[in-house]
Amino acid sequence: MRYWLSFFLVIIVGAIAVIGIAGFQGGKSRKPPIEIFPDMDRQPKIRPQTGSSFFSDGKASRVALLGTIARGSHYLDTPLVTGQLTGSTNFVDVMPLAITAKLLARGRERYQISCLPCHGALADGNGITKKYGMAVVANLHDKRIVTQTDGELFKTITHGKNLMGGYGANIAIEDRWAIIAHLRTLQLARLGILADVPLDRRAGLK
Repeated sequence: MRYWLSFFLVIIVGAIAVIGIAGFQGGKSRKPPIEIFPDMDRQPKIRPQTGSSFFSDGKASRVALLGTIARGSHYLDTPLVTGQLTGSTNFVDVMPLAITAKLLARGRERYQISCLPCHGALADGNGITKKYGMAVVANLHDKRIVTQTDGELFKTITHGKNLMGGYGANIAIEDRWAIIAHLRTLQLARLGILADVPLDRRAGLK
């Protein structure tokens, strides 16, 4: 019992000591505050547009490295990066990348990694996750999705929508466009009509 009493006495004495030195929260004092971690208030940093003896040119501000892009630069406001017309909130109708066999192959590969588990190999919403209770998965052949512009699809992949999380941090910009290109081939394979097939290829259709 006396051990417990000694323990509580130490706690009480410690609390009184802390209050006596630091005071109560919100209390006013003419004395400077106690700084346990002074670097949080006084950081060894150099402010922009000031001089510095650390660099040979005497300037604190550094020229951007070749090939780097400053955050907030106009590069970020391009159709390739946002899926929208520059300086506008309107989506681009068609992706800003050329459709090539290499792009389609890349899109198929990326789709199978990131999209197939939920949307299925045919983009009909029948992925493996549906077997484990994820009942609400979009069928990418629905008219509302088929009629969406490439830019709107890009935004959905980047930022997510409804229950779908965004993949902007996981899928590179060019790969997002490649996935859209592959998706369009899946939609065309299901919803396309004979008029969409070139004349020299129609003879091979069954």
